[in-house]
Amino acid sequence: MNNSYHIETKCIHSGWEPKNGEPRQIPICQSTTFKYSSADEMGKLFDLESNGYFYTRLQNPTNDAVASRIADLEGGVGAMLTSSGQAAVFFAITNICEAGDHMICASEIYGGTLNLAGVTLKKFGIDCTFISVDSTEEEIEQAFQPNTKLVFGETVSNPALAVLDIEKFAKVAHKQGVPLIVDNTFATPINCHPFTWGADIVVHSTTKYMDGHAAQVGGCIVDSGNFDWEAHADKFKGLTTPDASYHGVIYTQRFGKLAYITKATTQLMRDLGATPSPLSSFLLGMSLESLPLRVERHCQNALAIAKYLQSHEKIQCVNYPGLPGDKYYELAQKYMPNGVCGVISAELKGGREAAVKFLDQLKLASIATHVADAKTCVLHPASHTHRQLTDEQLKEAGVSTGLIRLSIGIEHVDDLIADMEQALKNV
Repeated sequence: MNNSYHIETKCIHSGWEPKNGEPRQIPICQSTTFKYSSADEMGKLFDLESNGYFYTRLQNPTNDAVASRIADLEGGVGAMLTSSGQAAVFFAITNICEAGDHMICASEIYGGTLNLAGVTLKKFGIDCTFISVDSTEEEIEQAFQPNTKLVFGETVSNPALAVLDIEKFAKVAHKQGVPLIVDNTFATPINCHPFTWGADIVVHSTTKYMDGHAAQVGGCIVDSGNFDWEAHADKFKGLTTPDASYHGVIYTQRFGKLAYITKATTQLMRDLGATPSPLSSFLLGMSLESLPLRVERHCQNALAIAKYLQSHEKIQCVNYPGLPGDKYYELAQKYMPNGVCGVISAELKGGREAAVKFLDQLKLASIATHVADAKTCVLHPASHTHRQLTDEQLKEAGVSTGLIRLSIGIEHVDDLIADMEQALKNV
């Protein structure tokens, strides 16, 4: 796609350019396998000597078209879809980390990712040091170990809504010879381009704003192609030394800037198989067409409701980086000047009891373990997404017992405010 096109145009046209007589919409290739006329042709595919399709677990035309669209939106060289956002994060990390390695992770992140990094990956022999998103360069450097392979953070954290200083974290990561992986789910490429600020890999839960309708679960990894794996060959031997499972291919030598994403596809997806359904990818591709319009409305509504809640007597505080005076407002203006996201967190006076009662009184907004779709939904992180965490871990993640997370939809903002007003009257 022409790089001079605006992102609104890329959301509609990138990834699929139909020829004469072909469908304008991305076709659904709902097939497990693909036919070839000779054994040699298929053999070349298995040897990574030719491009093509032979089994949907590795690649599928529908999945690849949508992945290509997302790569174009983020400004990357390649992308891979996964069956969920969690799978995308897992693959992004384990593509360069193995037993005996170490990673650094911002502590203000989604509870599922926090548990993945702090508990599950430990069982794989990958250790993690958590640091505050507010850490200084010196504090970030102090977290490094000789076996550190990456730094991970979220553009806008879920649910604390802390904003990652991408440029600062990337600077330290690169000084130490490792990549920065950023989860850009909440901001989306409409509001933030992490690669512009030095991030090397971007991940998404496409289940959220990219889908926008709570219709499919999915994830995506996007490679910027900018990190020089060969310059740090001793750290990233999985990319820079022969892969015995693929006839000794050296990914950096054979695929250059596509080394990372090719290894993720041909090795991790091959062996672990977190493949999205082509139908789910088709739905995602259609939803991407309206992403700029929806994100703009989400952000407008969220800012209006943040201002309303901020002035309400029963609200202790409101966290929303788009709100003037918020702790992360200046960073948000730097990285996301056109809008942040549609998610707000607010702390009710009265703690856990007040938060739960508020949720139970809502009529228009739904209690749901979800964010970033057209319908407004709310939850209580301490009871829901972060339920497995101790009080100390909740504090580290920026989650108080009275905190509620509101994912503001694209309904009329006056109707949403009226619903919250009646619910707060009963608290």
